[in-house]
Amino acid sequence: MCQDCGCSITRHDHLLSSGHSHSKTDDNIASNPQLNDKKTLSIIHKILDKNDIEAQHNRAHFDAKGIKAFNLMSSPGSGKTTLLEHLHQYTDLKYAVIEGDLETSRDADRLKAKGIDAYQIQTGAACHLDAFMVHSALHHINLDPIDICFVENVGNLVCPASYDVGTHKNIVLLSVPEGDDKIEKYPVMFRRADLVLITKSDLMPYFDFSMEESRAQLKKLNPNVELLEVSVKDPQSLIKVADWLLQQAGVRA
Repeated sequence: MCQDCGCSITRHDHLLSSGHSHSKTDDNIASNPQLNDKKTLSIIHKILDKNDIEAQHNRAHFDAKGIKAFNLMSSPGSGKTTLLEHLHQYTDLKYAVIEGDLETSRDADRLKAKGIDAYQIQTGAACHLDAFMVHSALHHINLDPIDICFVENVGNLVCPASYDVGTHKNIVLLSVPEGDDKIEKYPVMFRRADLVLITKSDLMPYFDFSMEESRAQLKKLNPNVELLEVSVKDPQSLIKVADWLLQQAGVRA
């Protein structure tokens, strides 16, 4: 998996040359016994600082275009791409998508088939996107006609939470089949969320999933986070998501 987030440090040459970098990862580093020597920590912090600078540059670029950017994060299969496929039917906001996956362009192809501008990043072995990857992708997206840019991160509830990719807000998806215990198990991800979407909510009767427990766990971690139930089979739930996005993005003159 990814070398610079602490999943592995077996290839320092990639760590030093790829442009991958972390932000807000002190806890991750401190908890990894492989990353305890001062030289390694110094190298990693330098790389992470570079990522934060690039992330600020990305945000400034979005701001200059009047675009609000959202980082979508979740486990694989939670419904990120499916949500983006359907959402355009419920909002007048125009959006493009930067897709992140280890391999294939399947998700970008799905969105393009719906008439949504999308660009695929194939990360290879990296388990997350970083600010440099997103910056490169911006050169392949026409930003002029859009109000929103979604960055659909690699499916992973751990590493993406520690990376600032230059977006304005974080949206975390948790599907009903995954279980409500994931909020407590992966606190960093949910602590940094601005909006949590409980997806595939139409499956609630068939799984042992408690919305009350989800709300309680989120309140402990992140009292200000908003929580919405979503199903692509329920238009009203998608309208609520669209309304939240409209409130966050505003409308360009």
